[in-house]
Amino acid sequence: MRGWLARIRKRAGLSQYEVAAKAGISQSYYAAIESGQRGDKLPQPTASKIAEALCFDWIRFYEEESGA
Repeated sequence: MRGWLARIRKRAGLSQYEVAAKAGISQSYYAAIESGQRGDKLPQPTASKIAEALCFDWIRFYEEESGA
């Protein structure tokens, strides 16, 4: 689970739907990424769009996956 992603989103005061809309992806896909059900091989453009919507460095997605 990507609890850190949910915390960033909540601090930004955004719903999953709002983040998904800003990133140009479906809410269900975003929810699956946030819950850890999807994203084991998250495409960099998608990671970048989500990170831009939430104002953090997209590299965080891959650091988390590698255990960093």
